[in-house]
Amino acid sequence: MITNSTPEDWQALQTEVGRILSECGFTVEIEKKIDSPRGAVELDVYAEETIRGRRYAIACECKHWKNRIPQTVIHSFRTVVQEIGANIGYIVSLEGFQSGALAASELTNLQLVTWQEFQLLFEESWYEEFFTKEIDRKLDGLMTYAEPFLPAWFGRMSDADKNVYLGLKERYDLFGVIMQSLGPYTRLLRKEPIPPLPLRARLKPDPILDTIPDHILDETGYRELLEASILYGEAALAEFRVLRDRYAT
Repeated sequence: MITNSTPEDWQALQTEVGRILSECGFTVEIEKKIDSPRGAVELDVYAEETIRGRRYAIACECKHWKNRIPQTVIHSFRTVVQEIGANIGYIVSLEGFQSGALAASELTNLQLVTWQEFQLLFEESWYEEFFTKEIDRKLDGLMTYAEPFLPAWFGRMSDADKNVYLGLKERYDLFGVIMQSLGPYTRLLRKEPIPPLPLRARLKPDPILDTIPDHILDETGYRELLEASILYGEAALAEFRVLRDRYAT
């Protein structure tokens, strides 16, 4: 799951839908006004991407209702999607859909999805286009420190600072290796499915796991894992950089 968070209202829902699409590489507009043969309409979320010169357009209707969505909503949105020339339309509902609504969407270019189902549809694209790249962009420096080779300036350090440096490696090396395994290059080389969460479930029990905070090892949402890992990793980088700045000049 991209995130375990549930949007608290319809505005948050459309914002989060747009956020995911944007992070997947789409150009996104929230509450976009667009002309149709029957006049101007407003779309909760409109997203476009260009693939080999061909435009691909998505329209989204976001429903934060307490009840299941009826078929009248589907009929109305289906007409809008057709008239504006979108390739596909998604109706995202927190509470699901009435049986009549599901029947009304058959053989159309509409998909009726819950918030969780919407995430699953875009999970792989989001993971590749955003998650792995953010790990690399924010934590590449830490991955370098986690490598077995010592930096060129290690020999210039005092004995006390060498011990500090080696202590930092002992504390953060496993975390750096795991982050590297979640980066874009590992995925490119191995072509493996998205790694399941939590991380702890796929790691062999070992006392060295105690060097990584439990909330990172046990997180089940990729966005939450990303945010927690970057926060922890940037703090670790800051500790290494104190030594680097002292001796690398």
